[in-house]
Amino acid sequence: MKTSPVLLILTALVLAPCLAWAQTRPAALRRLDIAVGRWIFHGRTLKTPFSRPGTWTWQADCRWSAPDRLFLECAFDNVWNGKPVRSLVVDTYNTHDHRYWHYEMFEAGAGGRHPFAAPLAIRGPVWIEAGGGKKIRQRIVYRYQSPTRVEVAIELSRDGIHWVAVDRGLGVKERP
Repeated sequence: MKTSPVLLILTALVLAPCLAWAQTRPAALRRLDIAVGRWIFHGRTLKTPFSRPGTWTWQADCRWSAPDRLFLECAFDNVWNGKPVRSLVVDTYNTHDHRYWHYEMFEAGAGGRHPFAAPLAIRGPVWIEAGGGKKIRQRIVYRYQSPTRVEVAIELSRDGIHWVAVDRGLGVKERP
């Protein structure tokens, strides 16, 4: 079958702006690309002064917002010691304050009235979401080993200096 020159020209006219936008997206946003896809996490809650032993699984489906690709949207379906926790996460780069931000809203497992918002620091393959309350601070540390494997640790601290890992796990990307 022979391809029509008109079809080739139309295809080029449609794809050129898309490819140009992909190349001109801020580098800060492109750093979030590694998280796109379906991830399965398995982990353990450790015995610490803050926690009791247990197991958990997370399924995260992450994709870019359409059509602008400014917000990385992740739907989480988690099970913590048999209890479901479902949430919607949005990660983005804010051009006003030049920082990454992590937002999480809960359908189950936490009250919907208080979404979680935290700065997100990205240093090479390490992402750290840091937040928490007045007495106990929390951070979630992701260490990307490759584009398809990430170690995760949830850590707590009373002083923001000394951190105790309460959860450790591994995420594997099932598909892009």
